[in-house]
Order: sequence, then C-alpha cells, then structure tokens
Amino acid sequence: MTDKATQIGTLLAPTVESLGLQLLGIEYLPAPGGAVLRLYLDVPDAEAGARHVTIDDCEAVSREVSARLDVEDPISGNYTLEVSSPGVDRPLFTPAQFARFVGEKAKVGLKLPQEGRRRLTGTIVAVEGERIEFEVDGQPFAVEAGNIDKARLVPDWEALGLAPAGEAKPGKPGRKARTAKPARH
Repeated sequence: MTDKATQIGTLLAPTVESLGLQLLGIEYLPAPGGAVLRLYLDVPDAEAGARHVTIDDCEAVSREVSARLDVEDPISGNYTLEVSSPGVDRPLFTPAQFARFVGEKAKVGLKLPQEGRRRLTGTIVAVEGERIEFEVDGQPFAVEAGNIDKARLVPDWEALGLAPAGEAKPGKPGRKARTAKPARH
C-alpha cells in the first residue's frame, strides 16, 4: 500500500471494525480529475467460515466511511469511494494475509524488478517476517513484502466448479472436446 493508503487505512479501520467487519486493505489511485479510493472488506477470522461480506455490509461501511472522510478530509480534490468484498481473486496486502494462503497460487506485481521480473505467478510456499517465498516455474523465488505493488490469489476455477468444459477426459464418455472458433470483427 502507498503511504496515503496506509494513512487512510489507519483512519478508517476503527470505523469498519465498529460495524463488525475487517478492513482487508485499501487501494488509493490518484488520477487527474479525481482519485479512486477502493476499500476491501472481510469478515473477522472467527467468522470466516460462517458468513461472507454482503452488499448490505458494503453499503453500511460506505455510509459510515463517507461521513468519516467528510469530517477528516484526508483526500484533497474529487474522489470516488468503492467498497468491496475480496472476491474469489482476493487481493493480498500484508505478509499475514499471504501466510493465511500458503499453498495457494498468487499473481504478483513488483514495484522494482527482481531477477529480471516485474510480474510473477506462483504458489505461496512460506512467509518469514516480511519475506514471502513463492515457487515459480518449479524454482524458489523470494520477495520482500515492501517490493510488492499488487497481489491477488489466482482462483482454482476447477475446484470452485466454475471451470469451462475442456477436452474430453478418458473414462468420461459423452463429453465432446471444444474447439476454439476464430473471433469475428
């Protein structure tokens, strides 16, 4: 997170927590004509299996946070507030969040190139302090949390039951292989 996002997160976390939710992270994207302030909400770890963030939760947080931002005014100029659940491609902001998903695949953008890479997709292997270890293309790849610009889990669509029908599998009669059709413009 940027310094501004960290400052805003510190300001807003108590408001979000007062509504029984957790502020997973913030994206602050300044742009000419108006910034975007995106808040990601989650349920506290104790409730993680029992419930999910709802639209009503997002609306309640939006109302309360808007009021807080109006009073504190940490963003100069126009901005758009977006409040969201993490979704299946959950963003990861802190080493603790990476640690929670050891064994899962993540897509990561780096602030500064490392070993010739600015982007990587790999399995989260371990987290030690601020160091996050991945397996990328069968090789270990360690990144300091401070060098991570953006990171998201890569959903396992097949495990979620949302994978598109693919090639016919041996022992699965009746499934036809799909062929790609050229796009028409």
